[in-house]
Amino acid sequence: MPEGTPDVVPTDGLTTRQRRHRPLTIINTGTGKGKTTAAFGTALRGWNQGWSIAVFQFVKSDKWHIGEKSALQALGRVHDQTGEGGPVEWHVMGSGWSWKRKPGAPDDHQALAVEGWQEIKRRLAAEEHTLYVLDEFTYPVKWGWLDLDDIVTTLTERPGFQHVIITGRDADPRLIEIADLVTEMTKIKHPFDAGQKGQKGIEW
Repeated sequence: MPEGTPDVVPTDGLTTRQRRHRPLTIINTGTGKGKTTAAFGTALRGWNQGWSIAVFQFVKSDKWHIGEKSALQALGRVHDQTGEGGPVEWHVMGSGWSWKRKPGAPDDHQALAVEGWQEIKRRLAAEEHTLYVLDEFTYPVKWGWLDLDDIVTTLTERPGFQHVIITGRDADPRLIEIADLVTEMTKIKHPFDAGQKGQKGIEW
């Protein structure tokens, strides 16, 4: 596919411009490193285009400070102060919120995941953002915390021009089926295998 030229031109009745400006559902899955990193790289590109960016993290704790969060939030402040780029929102929810809650209430994790998904549904219906990053969203789906039928319907019927990126291992086949772009990260080698711990600038 040199210079972005597709190998196949579909007979869907759309012009090249119309086809180029269709919203995408993107999935980064697999056992290898880089799923979330790739999603946030796309978010940086979107910010540069002036898109409204919203990140929803479904597993990570709010105490886990990652570099991409600091960077994107700083870019959000640049937008607020200068108008450059686009607005940025960052929300940590799902089981990650369990760090702030009393132990011994595992149902709370599912309730928070459901609450997060309902908020995303509301925003999609209102066309509030251009790019949604649903980080580690595959896990509450795999654990049965969320209604997969509802997710599929919401994503396939969402209005307007809204891209959605989903990250996490073991993406459900039904999500893969409705996605426009799916990348599987495959681990060949990793420093962890040699006993090396994560390091600044690489893991966070």
